[in-house]
Amino acid sequence: MADADIGLIGLGTMGSALALNIAENGFKVAVWNRTTARTRAFADEAGDLAPRVVPTDGLDALVAALKPPRAIILMVPAGDPVDAQIEALDPYLDPDDLIIDAGNANFRDTMRRMEVMERPFLGVGVSGGEDGARHGPAIMGGGNKAHWDRVEPILTAIAAKFEEAPCAALMGENGAGHFVKAVHNGIEYADMQLIAETYGLMRDGLGMGAVDIGGRFTDWNEGRLSSYLIEISGIVASTTDAATNGPLLDVIVDAAGQKGTGRWTAIEAQHLGTPIPVIEAAVAARNMSAQRSLRADLADRFGSEKREIDLSPETLEAALTCGKVLCYTQGFDMLRAAAEAFEWSLEPEAIARNWRAGCIIRSAMLDDMAEAFEKAPGTTLMAAPYFADLLADTIDALRAVVVAASAAGLPVPAMAAALSYFDTMRLARGTANMIQGQRDYFGLHGFERMDNGKTDQHGPWAED
Repeated sequence: MADADIGLIGLGTMGSALALNIAENGFKVAVWNRTTARTRAFADEAGDLAPRVVPTDGLDALVAALKPPRAIILMVPAGDPVDAQIEALDPYLDPDDLIIDAGNANFRDTMRRMEVMERPFLGVGVSGGEDGARHGPAIMGGGNKAHWDRVEPILTAIAAKFEEAPCAALMGENGAGHFVKAVHNGIEYADMQLIAETYGLMRDGLGMGAVDIGGRFTDWNEGRLSSYLIEISGIVASTTDAATNGPLLDVIVDAAGQKGTGRWTAIEAQHLGTPIPVIEAAVAARNMSAQRSLRADLADRFGSEKREIDLSPETLEAALTCGKVLCYTQGFDMLRAAAEAFEWSLEPEAIARNWRAGCIIRSAMLDDMAEAFEKAPGTTLMAAPYFADLLADTIDALRAVVVAASAAGLPVPAMAAALSYFDTMRLARGTANMIQGQRDYFGLHGFERMDNGKTDQHGPWAED
């Protein structure tokens, strides 16, 4: 019987959680996985939600179980698997049936698919990990509004809520949803790196143990740093390892994994000509963390001794706050640049509100960011009055931390990048005039004069 409200393909961790979320919110969901055993096991484990889960053994059966016009969510790995799944599914669909790619797709793939496909298609970013997918993620849609409207009741029902407002919205046209998700992940990388550096300073510079560090993060979560990532950092640092009866954090290998979305953000920022040095530093830090054997060899060669630092926890908190504001500034500036480049109707205040619950970077600051963008449209976040004042109050702390860490041989790549970014952006006259002179000297690239505004100017250059 064709009575399912929506279909879902791919019952991995995220797909399974999302399907249960849909069922729990009163919608009937037909599911299919390439392994029939997984489909059956999922249905058997659905418990009280089983009556609203329809397991199917093939794509034809999945399509037959859905109310027309149909809507099917793809939760399969990004890239070629999405194209292969669309190709396999297409023969069973009617022209007005809707396909929704809700995986971590590269937005350029989403744009390409929308250009070549002759059927409705949405690219939807979903953030929140397994718990978010199961109980309420942040959902970022991209595509035609009429197509979004068809499934909006389901997507808003399953999304996280912030003061009853669903964190699900159409971000803009074609690939906008997946682009916003990528920038979200870039900010996530940077926020996590800033926290990790702060942890390192407390561990190696202040000699604090993991449990005490966890307590400090927990305290900070009660203030202006209140956020999901600070909250879980406190939990992670405070957790005891059953095998050693010591801090679990102390036995975790120091090599960070990644799935590529932060790297995509860094690559696209270069295409857009938008500076995001804190995010780039976070991506590079993960890459460096993976080179454990090389780091061990270089530690033997150059030594890895560290010196104590004289910084208060309050200074570290202020520095972390400052870095966070600058990191978000870069992310939102990148979104503004993309809106112009791709002619998307991205609204920074709506994006900030969409991130207030469900997603990994949810934080108390996002409400203030949304208000700042409303009061000062088109303004970079660090120039908006509230955040300009916050930066003025915390930049000295960030400077003190970077200086102390550098002197003590403690790496803080993201914090240092944030400080250099701030100092560069507040300098009315920088040093690129030297670069323009060099470029003209060796390549006759020309330059613009400050005194009369004339462009395409050249030397002569003195050689003695």
